[in-house]
Amino acid sequence: MSAINTGDLFTVEGHGVIVTGGASGIGLGYVEALAGKGARVTIFDIDPRRIEAEVGRLRAAGLDVAGQVLDVTDHAALETAVDSVADHYARLDAVFANAGIDSGPGFLTGWAGEDRPRAPEGELERYTDQRWNRVIEVNLNGVFATVRAASRHMKVQRRGRIVLTTSLAGRRVEPAIGSAYMAAKAGAAHFMRCAALELAAYGVTVNAIAPGFIVTNIGGGHAKAAAVQQRMARAIPLGRVGLPADLHGLALFFASAASSYVTGQEIVVDGGWGLG
Repeated sequence: MSAINTGDLFTVEGHGVIVTGGASGIGLGYVEALAGKGARVTIFDIDPRRIEAEVGRLRAAGLDVAGQVLDVTDHAALETAVDSVADHYARLDAVFANAGIDSGPGFLTGWAGEDRPRAPEGELERYTDQRWNRVIEVNLNGVFATVRAASRHMKVQRRGRIVLTTSLAGRRVEPAIGSAYMAAKAGAAHFMRCAALELAAYGVTVNAIAPGFIVTNIGGGHAKAAAVQQRMARAIPLGRVGLPADLHGLALFFASAASSYVTGQEIVVDGGWGLG
């Protein structure tokens, strides 16, 4: 029996990749992880200034990264953009459906370990249709449209990797998070399983990464406050908050041949926070 080079399992060199919401936070972490290993990555994001800054920074580092201003709620534009990228790369190996927005406060303010008075704007009777619908439109419908656009190429190729960003908040109720966010993430997780079952016959895998408390700009960047991080670290069994870099390894796993027999799975990355 010939020797097996297990290092090749995680190879993504030359792969064509799309990351929605890729100009900051967790999405940018995915971009850095894959482009750093030789993938050709296109960022879709609504923020032109961040796209310009991050694409410029990554290209200066010698990475093959491009960017396009795109709102995932514009499904027609999303499909056109996915088609264009797939044509440009002459392949579409991995798509990360990551774009999402914060839904604002839940019915309690603050996080575990803080004073947590009621937040009137987050209580059910004051939760507006506009707030609910906007979060569902981005965090659930945008994910659906991204997966649909990717599947049209990957079914023809009979290969591909689709990765959704869900959340620990789709499994566990956190009163500081708005209900729409938790509902959308829970819905995205089950949609991931539906898509995984449907696309398996075509050699396409669909999985999800469910972060816990990760330091990003979402929600106004509250997670970047030292005091918030200290309080959260006391509630997390591993004793610290998470960073986008903590998701790099799993992103590479799901985008590469290393996960070729894994589909329909949601893996939580939370430092043990969800354990209790």
